[in-house]
Amino acid sequence: MATDPLLRQGPDSTDLVLRVGPAGPAWNALTSAGPALFTPLALGVPTLLVAFWMALAGARASTVFVVVGVIAGLEYLIGWPALAFPRARDILRVEFAPAGVPASLRLVRAAGPDDWLPVKTLREVRLTHKVVEPYQGDYKPAVSTLALELVLRGVRERLALPFGGDPQRLADALEALLGPAGVVVELRTERSTRDRPQPNSGWTSGGSASAGSGGG
Repeated sequence: MATDPLLRQGPDSTDLVLRVGPAGPAWNALTSAGPALFTPLALGVPTLLVAFWMALAGARASTVFVVVGVIAGLEYLIGWPALAFPRARDILRVEFAPAGVPASLRLVRAAGPDDWLPVKTLREVRLTHKVVEPYQGDYKPAVSTLALELVLRGVRERLALPFGGDPQRLADALEALLGPAGVVVELRTERSTRDRPQPNSGWTSGGSASAGSGGG
């Protein structure tokens, strides 16, 4: 039944795949460890101020290095869970089971899967396809984005989809999968034109005045 690349049908479920990769608390913690290295860099200014103050106070260079290292380590230990906790809620895929005519669904997040819910808990699926087209004379191509909104009882989950195909094809595939359960699938396309860059009027006027005075 799955006729779109984002929908992958397995023996037990049909999955709407948003991001490929394993899930679980340990994996989420490991994938957050690398980005957390930027935390000491982001907080580098106060760390340098501490080092500068210690140097002015006459502290030895070795002492300054040790203190700066301890501060950077603490900043890393603070930044690691600060990044891991928000990412734990990221949705990797939506599983519909059984594969043919689903009766249940669950959200699989970076920290692991949620509990199974009756498919009737999903009241509506909204797809929003936004197209930003170039203005006349613009050499940049049009940009397309696709967003998914799952309207569940008491909560709405909004997420961006990896876009590289036909939104109507995905909408039709979701309709074929969820329509028998009474789930409404809606596709909306929004088109706009990229703003034309405005000339810097202040720079232009200033340049003209300068040129005029030079000619005098």
